[in-house]
Amino acid sequence: MATLFYTFLPFLLFLSSCSQPDPEQSQSKEADITELAEADTTGLAKATFAGGCFWCTEAYFERLKGVEAVISGYAGGKERNPTYKQVSAGLTSHAEAVQVYYHPDQITFPELVDVFFATHDPTTLNRQGPDHGKQYRSVAFYRSPAEKAIITKQIQQLNASGKFKNKIVTQVVPFTKFWPAEAYHQDYYARNPSDPYVVSLARPKVHKFEQHYKAKLKPAYKK
Repeated sequence: MATLFYTFLPFLLFLSSCSQPDPEQSQSKEADITELAEADTTGLAKATFAGGCFWCTEAYFERLKGVEAVISGYAGGKERNPTYKQVSAGLTSHAEAVQVYYHPDQITFPELVDVFFATHDPTTLNRQGPDHGKQYRSVAFYRSPAEKAIITKQIQQLNASGKFKNKIVTQVVPFTKFWPAEAYHQDYYARNPSDPYVVSLARPKVHKFEQHYKAKLKPAYKK
């Protein structure tokens, strides 16, 4: 299933932006976030996607059965130790991304790719709703030729299906390095229910996701 849940809210753009300046929270990343991202992942597989603001993307994937953890961060760039301030301002070559740690015997990489394409607009270049710039580009990272083939096939099928008015512009690139974002970005959707971006843009999309993917949700997220 590749139903698009992307929703424009043009009259709230000035209130609803992932790149809003944050309060005095742009300090260093907490050690536990880095440790989780670099921990022994025996029995787990990893998948990395960039589909606009990572606050939304993280919320989708962490609801899926078989997903152990989702870390928000930065990928696809050359600079070392990027910060949110740098990335959100477009001062690095990174995209906001999420790294998904999952059990491949419970959920497959093709299923994750399906969710990725269903939960953002892969036809808009360097833009997702109110968030614009190369840091919000659509990217599917692969770790093997098999993963590349899965992503490429999905793009071909979606283009041929006519589900999107325009052609998909998602970049399909080899994974190199993932940098975990600052601690206050982790679980942002759950921890900041009153944030204007969450209320006006993220929450409606997450609710639609829960309705369409009910069979794949963890028990805690089923309504």
